[in-house]
Amino acid sequence: MDIVGIVEAIGEGPTAALFGLVTGIIFGIAAQRSNFCLRAATVEFARGKLGGKVAVWLLTFSTAVVWVQGAQLLGLFRGIDSRIMSVPGSWSGAIIGGLIFGAGMVMARGCSGRLLVLASTGNLRSVVSGLIFAVTAQMSLKGILAPYRDQLAGLWVTPGGENVSLLTALRLPDWSGLALGVAVAALALYLSLKNRIGPKILIFASGVGFAVAVGWVLTWSLAQVAFDPVPVTSATFSGPSANTLMFFLDRNAVLEFDVGLVPGVVVGAFLSSLFAREFAWQGFDSVPVMRRSMIGAVLMGFGAMLAGGCAIGNGVTGGSVFAATAWLALFCMWVGAVLTDFLLDQRSLSPEAAC
Repeated sequence: MDIVGIVEAIGEGPTAALFGLVTGIIFGIAAQRSNFCLRAATVEFARGKLGGKVAVWLLTFSTAVVWVQGAQLLGLFRGIDSRIMSVPGSWSGAIIGGLIFGAGMVMARGCSGRLLVLASTGNLRSVVSGLIFAVTAQMSLKGILAPYRDQLAGLWVTPGGENVSLLTALRLPDWSGLALGVAVAALALYLSLKNRIGPKILIFASGVGFAVAVGWVLTWSLAQVAFDPVPVTSATFSGPSANTLMFFLDRNAVLEFDVGLVPGVVVGAFLSSLFAREFAWQGFDSVPVMRRSMIGAVLMGFGAMLAGGCAIGNGVTGGSVFAATAWLALFCMWVGAVLTDFLLDQRSLSPEAAC
């Protein structure tokens, strides 16, 4: 059955949620099996290493770029139609929000996407932090924190009412994005061989990038046949976490891609952990650790909404379509994470291990 047939059978909203579910399941399985984590990569980098965690992150990022740019060259997707490119971007939001998110990511011991994956494998620390992240994100979107987010985001915005494409701004040919992805993938594979990372980890790490491409292609294809406007989006966990929370709290909430994405990640990561016999209940080790994680989750929730996306939404999904503010936010997340690790963990007697 093609997309038109699916829409006619179940409707546009349920189809979008179904596509989100599929994307989420792929992401959840791949992220759980590869231990993909931006926080772990930044901490490793901050401590002077280009080890396995940096290699896994680079492979995920590069494969997302390769799959997405390849799909665009084949006419399966158009980045210019994506939600992140069709609205004004915020330079100030990317800088301030990225720094705040990076700090919160280190304090919470994982980015929002990683927390969702860990929560699905029995990690109760991540359940608590994830819920706080989702509530704070909703408060930053439509609640008491929204005016502060709007004020900071409005300090410096992109011109023309839309985001800036790095490839267009630099006057690079269409194939240059794919070429850059291949080059970064080669670097990731070199680091993987150097750190003796097995083929299974590499396959699943590239699977996370593939999930991002699946989300882009599915939502773009749905937008071409839908009667009502459909946001062209993919894996991100700031807005979707808030929207999924409200879906279960508001009887008037509607089905959409976001609402299917989060449960899909939960299902995928849960089944993957069961199959690998890695599901295990875990809790906070102490009150100070719990307090630190909760503060980190709050920082991530506000920072993600201010930056226009989380470490996945900006760092992989937005980066794969070369949205300029996404790349800036990703850079600032790295800076915020490295500085926070240095100030909080490297200077302590017993620094916490990377996730």
